[in-house]
This record gives sequence, structure tokens and C-alpha cells, in this order.
Amino acid sequence: MHNAESILIIILAVTLTIFLIVAIMVLVLIAKLTKVVKRLVDRAEHLVETASETADIFKDATGPLAFFKLIRNIVKTVEKKRQ
Repeated sequence: MHNAESILIIILAVTLTIFLIVAIMVLVLIAKLTKVVKRLVDRAEHLVETASETADIFKDATGPLAFFKLIRNIVKTVEKKRQ
């Protein structure tokens, strides 16, 4: 009986070790994936902000003297970014 118990303990220990190694690898991959998703979200937010600013520039540049208003709005935006 002692021999069967030892074999069972060895099988369980090996199985647990394999499970722990796989779980650690999965956690590392999830952490990497989370970082990639965070970078994508940051880029998307920046893109939305840029699109919004661009839309505001063109919205303010309608009517007579639109070209000069457009140039003025671009200058204001650049000055705001420098601050």
C-alpha cells in the first residue's frame, strides 16, 4: 500500500506543478495584453481629442473671412498646446 500512495502523491505533485506553471504563464500573458489594450485606449482617446479639436477649428472658421479665421484658430490651438 505504501508504494501506491507514493505513486499517487508523485502524480498529484507533478499535476499541481504543471498547473501552477501554466497559471503563471497565463497571468503573465494577461498582464502583457492589458498593457497593450491600455496603450490602444490611450491612442484612441488622443485621436478623439484631436478630431474634436479639428472639428472645433473648422466649425469656428465658417462664414466670411473663413480662411483668416481658420488660420487664427490654428494659431490659438498651437499656442494652447505650448502652454
